[in-house]
Amino acid sequence: MRERNEAATDGRRRRSGATGTANDAMVRGALVEAARRQIASAREGDISTRAVCDEAGVTQPVLYRLFGDKNGLLDAVADDAFERYARRKQALEISDDPVKDLHTGWRDHMSFAAENPAVYQLMFVPRPHSASNAYRRILELLEATLLRCAATGTLATTPRLAAQLILPANIGVALSHIAQPHLFDDPALSDRTREAIFAAVLSRPADPGPPSRTSPMRTAAWQLRAQLTLTGTDKLAPVEAALLDHWLERLDETP
Repeated sequence: MRERNEAATDGRRRRSGATGTANDAMVRGALVEAARRQIASAREGDISTRAVCDEAGVTQPVLYRLFGDKNGLLDAVADDAFERYARRKQALEISDDPVKDLHTGWRDHMSFAAENPAVYQLMFVPRPHSASNAYRRILELLEATLLRCAATGTLATTPRLAAQLILPANIGVALSHIAQPHLFDDPALSDRTREAIFAAVLSRPADPGPPSRTSPMRTAAWQLRAQLTLTGTDKLAPVEAALLDHWLERLDETP
């Protein structure tokens, strides 16, 4: 028994002190996983770096060498959560209807938040000096679906502007459910918010309502730019395609 304990202690010492690239990656992963578990079980969402290091079996100087500080560790946990989120998104079925996929994406985002409340807050509640890329990368995933909507003529604005409206609304509803479920207890709140936001960015000519004030020329320019971005064309030389894109951008700027 003594020999086994000594071997375990020796292994922990090697893990704490080694600085090889492979070992650093292993230790980094262990610290991120330990921090994720600590965050999930913490009442106030805060964690102790000492407790994280104890769980991972390393000393605090190792954590600071790999992450810089506690904020660096939290950024790494947020980015790791994004990778899991991205894999989840990639597993969703892509249909021939990008608007349908947009609805599916909203609902899946809400499900991810409900299943991972503590980590979700870490991903999306602003933190001072955070360098995490999670928010920006999720915005890019949303823009990819919106680009498909634009290519079919179902988007009433640009993918970028639509994403900047949809994602904060999606996040706001999710965070409200997590932080104050007793105040935001309407089970239809997510659906009602989604429909209100989608009505503002999607073009649905068959629906009753006031006519769109968007210029038909701008709408056509958005659609053609999206199609060219998705599929390109072999009918134009690169310089010609660049010039066309410039012209379409100019049309987009027209009031």
